[in-house]
Amino acid sequence: MPAPLETCLPVSRVDMEARGWDELDVLLVTGDVYIDHPAFGAAVIGRVLEADGFRVGIIAQPDWRNVEAFKVMGRPRLFVGVTAGNLDSMVSNYTAARHKRREDAYSEEGATGKRPNHAAVVYSQLCRRAFPGLPIVMGGVEASLRRVAHYDYWSDGFKPSILLDAKADLLVFGMGENAVREIAQRLKGGQDLGGIRGTARLLGAKATAAMDFSKHLELPSYDALLRDKTLLTPITKIVEREQSPFNGRQLLQRHGDRAVVIESPAFPLSSQQLDALYDLPFTRLPHPLYRKTIPAYTMIKDSITVVRGCPAGCTFCGIGVHQGKFLTSRSKENVLKEIRKLTESPDFRGTISDLGGPTANLYGCENDVEDACKVCRRPSCLHPTICTKFHVESDPAIQLMRAARQSKNVKHVHIQSGIRMDVAFRTPEYLRELIHHHVSGHLKVAPEHLHPDVLKRMRKPAGLFEQFQEMFREESEAAGKEQYLVPYFISSFPGCGDQEMNTVEKFLNKSKWNLQQVQDFIPLPLMPATAMYVTGLDYDTGKPINVARGAGDRYRQRQALLNPQFRKTARASGRVFAKPAANPMSTVASAEEEDAPNW
Repeated sequence: MPAPLETCLPVSRVDMEARGWDELDVLLVTGDVYIDHPAFGAAVIGRVLEADGFRVGIIAQPDWRNVEAFKVMGRPRLFVGVTAGNLDSMVSNYTAARHKRREDAYSEEGATGKRPNHAAVVYSQLCRRAFPGLPIVMGGVEASLRRVAHYDYWSDGFKPSILLDAKADLLVFGMGENAVREIAQRLKGGQDLGGIRGTARLLGAKATAAMDFSKHLELPSYDALLRDKTLLTPITKIVEREQSPFNGRQLLQRHGDRAVVIESPAFPLSSQQLDALYDLPFTRLPHPLYRKTIPAYTMIKDSITVVRGCPAGCTFCGIGVHQGKFLTSRSKENVLKEIRKLTESPDFRGTISDLGGPTANLYGCENDVEDACKVCRRPSCLHPTICTKFHVESDPAIQLMRAARQSKNVKHVHIQSGIRMDVAFRTPEYLRELIHHHVSGHLKVAPEHLHPDVLKRMRKPAGLFEQFQEMFREESEAAGKEQYLVPYFISSFPGCGDQEMNTVEKFLNKSKWNLQQVQDFIPLPLMPATAMYVTGLDYDTGKPINVARGAGDRYRQRQALLNPQFRKTARASGRVFAKPAANPMSTVASAEEEDAPNW
C-alpha cells in the first residue's frame, strides 16, 4: 500500500505547491525508488534535513539521458545531494561474472535499466549542467567506497577518486546524517565547506600548491598506482587504519597537480541520536507514484533495524567501511515503539521478519566505552580473536526479543539478518532463545569458507561451523522443532584454489548438503580482499597467493559448491571446466549467476 501523498517528501512541482513552496532548500537525487523508510538512504537524509527546518524534495531514478529530468522541481536554494542508491550502481547492474542482472531490487517490479552505470558520477555531472554554480554533494555507498583512487572490477582497471569524474564539490563518506546537517547549516550561513568530519573534497592546482599538508597523512598518488598496482595494498591499509573517528587522521591523495583531501571520519550516532532518527515521521511506505511491487521493499517492510555498525572488519564486506566498526544499539523502548507503528499498518500480517542489522546478535554489545578503544587502530574487534575490550552482552538482546514477541498483534518475530558464530558461542543463552523462538524454519549463518588459510584472509573464525551446526541441531530438538541452517559460502576468494575449495567440497559431500546460494566474490573498491585480488599477494604477509580471475576458474569454483553432480563428475574425470566465452558487459545473467552483493 502506498503512503498518503501529503505525508511524503515532495517529488514534483505539484507536491511543492500543495505545501505552499515555491523553492526547495535541498534537492536529493537517488538511483533507487523513493521509499519513505529508514532502510533507504535518501529518505533518511531527507527526513533529517526536514527535521532541521529545511524544505527537501526527492527525484528518484531520473532519466539520465535528459538533463530536464533534474529540473522538475526547479533550482534548490542551497545544494543538490546525489546518491547512486543503497548499493554501488555497478553491483546493482552487474553480477560477479560481469553479466547484466535480471533484476534491480530497488526498482519497481525489479526493472533493470533505471539507473546508469556509475550513477553517482552521471547524476552529479547532470546536476552540474542543470544548476550551474550550485554546490553538488555526493554520498552513499558508491561515493564512500570510491573516495580515493581505487580498482574498478567491471572495467578491470584503476579509477581516480570519484570526485574527479563527478565534478562534485563535496563527498560525504560513511553514514552522513551529521555531516549533511552541518553542510546545510553552513551553506545557509554562507560559510565554507572545508573541515567537516566525514567528508572529502578535491582541491584545484593552485589550492593544492598553497595548502599546508603537514598534519595530513599522504596516500600513494593515483599516478603512482597506475604505474605500480601493488600500491593498492598500502592505500587500502592506510584508509582502513585511519577509519576510527576517535583517532583517524586527515588524509590526502594527489591526482596530478590536484589533491583529494579526506577529513577524519564522523563520529557514530549515539543510542539517543539513533532513537531520534527512527522517531522521524517515516511512513515506512513507497511513495504513491509507485503501484507495483518493489523487491527491496517487500524484503524489509516488516523488518526492524535494531543495531548499526559492524566490528568484524571482514576483508570483503563494505558494511564496516561505510557504517563504521563502532556499534550503536537502539533502546528497547524505541524499537517497541516502531513495532507498535508497524502493527498498525493494514498490510501487517502478524510476523516481524527481522530484528537485526549487519549482525543480529551484536545488539547490546559495546566496543567504544573503554579508553583503549579510542586509541585502537585494529580493523576488527573480533579477529583474530574477540578483543578483551569488546563487551559481549546477551541480556539486552534477549529482553528485546521477549518484549517484541509479546507485543500486541505480533504472532511471530524472526531473526533473518544472520548471526556471528564466534559471538554466539560466548552467549549460549542468546542462542537458546533464538533457536527456541525466533527461527522461521531456516537460520542464516555465514561460514563463508572452511579452509583456515582462506578464512584468515577473510578475517573470519575457523573451525566453528560444524560445532555450531551440532549445537543448532541439539537446541532445535530440545525445542521440538524441525529447523535448518542456511549457510553462505564465497567462491573464488583470493587465495582459494582447488586445494582450498576441496575442503569445502568434502564437507558438502559428507553432509549431503545442497546449497541454496553461493556468493561469487566481487572485488569491491577499498576492500582488503580487492587488494589481494589485484596484486595476487596476501594482505598481511605480502606472499604470493592463488587468485581465480578467469571466467572458467570462477565458474568452476561456483559450480563446485552449487552442483553436487558437478562435484562428483569433476572429481571422477579430473577435467577442468571452462565456461564458454561471452561478452561480459552485454550478456544477461543466468539464474545461477544472479548472486547477492558482498553486503
